Amino acid sequence: MTERKPPRMAPAQKPLPEEVQTLISRIVPEGVPDFSLFTTMARDPRLFLRFAGRGLMGKGNLNKRQREIIVDRVTAQSGSEYEWGLHVAYFGDQLFDEAQLYSLVHGGPEDPCWNEEDRILIRMCDALHAHCTLDDELYGQVSSVLSDEAIIEALMLAGNYRTVAYITESLRLPLEGFGRRFPAKKN
Repeated sequence: MTERKPPRMAPAQKPLPEEVQTLISRIVPEGVPDFSLFTTMARDPRLFLRFAGRGLMGKGNLNKRQREIIVDRVTAQSGSEYEWGLHVAYFGDQLFDEAQLYSLVHGGPEDPCWNEEDRILIRMCDALHAHCTLDDELYGQVSSVLSDEAIIEALMLAGNYRTVAYITESLRLPLEGFGRRFPAKKN
């Protein structure tokens, strides 16, 4: 495992604007320090409020497992151990076993730990990561398991978490102490 370099940017100075702190307090569980991602983005309250106010993680057209497969695969492929670790700590540990968590980081859709719907979602993430689009065959597979509205949400979710990865990795945000770490690659 490589050592993380120091952050490139300090978080916003406290006290944060009231509307920013209110939104952070709604998202971050009670008793947990404010996430570095949020406090760093709060340097520009306008951008933070637009970013955090999108609400893609709430109840929508995707179920929890579908959302987390997309988030965890996109952040793993993008090298964002920061965001992958937060999501796995809060959601993934309840939805996936260790083989699936390993596969999301180091494996692929054909790993035996996945069912066919999971495989399609992982293939979708892989294609978006590599090409920013889905070919007709894969789009047909995705549309066989997701409604049109869920496809739009899945595409937005994947793009959103690619953006998060750009932020966490480019600014070298320190890993949160309670977040999971990428599993070590097996030989």
